[in-house]
Amino acid sequence: MLRLSFSGLLNNGRADLAVAGEGMEPDKEARLGSFVTILKGRPLGDQDRFGIVIGEGVAKALKLSPGSQITLVTNTADGVLNSLDFEVIGIFRSFSKDYDNRAVRVPLAAARDLLATDAANTVVVLLHSTLDTDRVKGEIEQSLADRGVEIMAWHDLSDFYKKTIELYRRQFGFLQVITLVMVVLSVANSVSMTTFERVGEFGTMRAMGDSNRKIFRLVVLENVIVGLVGATAGVIAGLALAIAISAVGIPMPPPPNAESGYTASVRIVPSIVLASFAV
Repeated sequence: MLRLSFSGLLNNGRADLAVAGEGMEPDKEARLGSFVTILKGRPLGDQDRFGIVIGEGVAKALKLSPGSQITLVTNTADGVLNSLDFEVIGIFRSFSKDYDNRAVRVPLAAARDLLATDAANTVVVLLHSTLDTDRVKGEIEQSLADRGVEIMAWHDLSDFYKKTIELYRRQFGFLQVITLVMVVLSVANSVSMTTFERVGEFGTMRAMGDSNRKIFRLVVLENVIVGLVGATAGVIAGLALAIAISAVGIPMPPPPNAESGYTASVRIVPSIVLASFAV
């Protein structure tokens, strides 16, 4: 899908507000789903030739609501001042309060009329799976190597996301180390107690001719069986809890630079499940 970015002034007949605009293809953009939440009105459709959706902050600053008539003023690609009248179709809230305070979105055709151009400065490719991002990025870079375009993955464009992930990775990594030490100590304590309580049994086995190596293998085998049973039970219980918690949801407070909270869920990742089983 194509996007055309621009900046300009939004006028409600009484005041102006500097905004960051974006022309887009509404029906294709709707497939992104969770990018924005419509608070009032409805999303843009391809039939809305001169419709506009505005951020929550823009609506508050200019006291706008669905049905309001506004004028968008900007410079064309040649530097000529141009303006178009729009009707507010909806008011949205996104992941970023700063974005909502300045953002407006119009159909691509209207943005091209406003800027007097047939161009677009961004092409967005939506993938079926996030795991395909780096592979597809590499393929596109190879196929468009001589076209002078810049290829960027979504995580390259979101510095906030990368820093947040790194922060959480460090925090949870530290908690994982603490938990692992506690588990190792508790397991070692249980194994030691069980072994020392059976000294008499081991003495009887030695008196009957069993070797130290055989007794050692017996103890290891018993603990392997107990470990496998415990790991299996733990994984099953963990999966059941993850599914149950996700069905209910975990209410989370608004993250930094956001207006609203969200409902978190537990994502089941096979590699993490296998790593937990192995530990």
